[in-house]
Amino acid sequence: MPAIASNVIVESEAFRANRIAHLELIAGFRDLERKVRAASGRADEKFRSRGQLPPRERLNWLLDRESAFLELSTLCGLGMHEDDGRENVYGGGLIAGIGFVSGVRCLVAANDSGIKGGAAHPMGVEKAIRAQEIALREKLPYVQLVESAGANLLLQAEMFVRGGATFANMARMSAAGIPVISIVHGSSTAGGAYQTGLADYVVMVRGRSKVFLAGPPLLKAATGEIAADEALGGAELHSVTTGLAEYLAEDDADALRIGREILARVVWSAPPPRPRSSPPLYDPEELLGVVPVDYRKPYDVREVIARVVDGSEFLDFKPGHGPATVCGHAAIEGRGIGLVGNNGPIDSAGAGKAAQFIQLCCQAGLPIVFLQNTTGYLVGVEAESSGIVKHGSKMIQAVTNASVPKLTLQIGGSFGAGHYGMCGRSFGPRFVFSWPNARVAVMGGEQAARVMAIVAEDSANARGQPFDEAKTKAMGAMIVAGYDKQSTALFATARLWDDGLIDPRDSRSVLSFCLDTCAESDARALRPNAFGVARF
Repeated sequence: MPAIASNVIVESEAFRANRIAHLELIAGFRDLERKVRAASGRADEKFRSRGQLPPRERLNWLLDRESAFLELSTLCGLGMHEDDGRENVYGGGLIAGIGFVSGVRCLVAANDSGIKGGAAHPMGVEKAIRAQEIALREKLPYVQLVESAGANLLLQAEMFVRGGATFANMARMSAAGIPVISIVHGSSTAGGAYQTGLADYVVMVRGRSKVFLAGPPLLKAATGEIAADEALGGAELHSVTTGLAEYLAEDDADALRIGREILARVVWSAPPPRPRSSPPLYDPEELLGVVPVDYRKPYDVREVIARVVDGSEFLDFKPGHGPATVCGHAAIEGRGIGLVGNNGPIDSAGAGKAAQFIQLCCQAGLPIVFLQNTTGYLVGVEAESSGIVKHGSKMIQAVTNASVPKLTLQIGGSFGAGHYGMCGRSFGPRFVFSWPNARVAVMGGEQAARVMAIVAEDSANARGQPFDEAKTKAMGAMIVAGYDKQSTALFATARLWDDGLIDPRDSRSVLSFCLDTCAESDARALRPNAFGVARF
């Protein structure tokens, strides 16, 4: 397979400017992630004074040492509800990701009880649902580290009905044959009680774990009955009397040890071996200089591919036909893939080429990686005459119905129906990540402002009224500002339009991890049952 010959001049001023701009964006989102950890860390001494491990330390004790952990949606809920997006950054109050426990690839979700007692927030509920969806689809054991004050009662209207999906998903996982493990570190109240009750295996900590539908305050308010929390739902009660807990641990570390032993004893098929591979010919560090942070500045997506795929080898598919849509075969860490990328708007030829290539990948069983950077499908008289609606629709049909794993990396602009044709969130990518320079919107702000100005002028002329140019200009400025804010990568990741932001230099390792996860999933046969494992 031929290797891509890079034309990038790493000593150029443009390269240096691109690199500096990317580093600023990376530093910005990493600083916000640090604020999430700091918000939780403010309660660390409180945990230790009670003989507990803080939430992130629990995660470290659970996961295999020096193993990969892909954290998901780190900035979920940024700037929403009680997260102000500046100093009080909460990450949805949940830590979720894919990692290894006793050698088994698992989906791990931990209530960040250092933030508001682990109370559920609307976007945290959405984050939990997304994590469960990944566990279901990728056939990953689901491990919960539970300590939650229940729902945030001030925000209940925004999550109560939707929150039921977290319990339904636990039932679905068990019925599908996917082990669900709950390690209860503290209080697990109301809805949190079902996080425990719906698990297949439950580990509780003596003197710390509490599981009840109504805690002492709610019980007193509802019935007038007064009961101590230990007698109402303590670990020993559930280990001896109710049978809710299978294992009784002495402290957090012991509970996590038991959790690791459960995963070690569950018979779970080993991942398929990874083929041999070679690194790219070009340093992934150069990605920061290759790609402008401004989506309006053109570059060749092959320069990105050359710094991500094995040996920088890429078999270009129909390079002269529909050249703005780049398709071809490559490999990442030895796993063969098809790649679809953008060098501009998608025209009819490019849409047809992409649709054919996607079907060929399905025929060969090759996962498809989409590198999104497009202003959308081409418009205009010539484009319409060429059948852009027909060909674009066929591309969208091919993307939607592709039978192989789809991974999406948003590396620039992702506008209009181009977001759809390049496998945006709603089109079933197994994973979708974004670079911090990514933009997602129906169109660019300037274009939206021009459209609204033309509509306003045409409307005024149709009514025989004077056109207020100053008012329209002011409205246009508001539109541009609004689109600029609402199309950023931070705005998108806060709303779970992706599975998180990544440093561009980590693209190869993240894609490789996700491809391994998909390969392991596709090779695994589950043993489903009718209703999920139940306690009697």
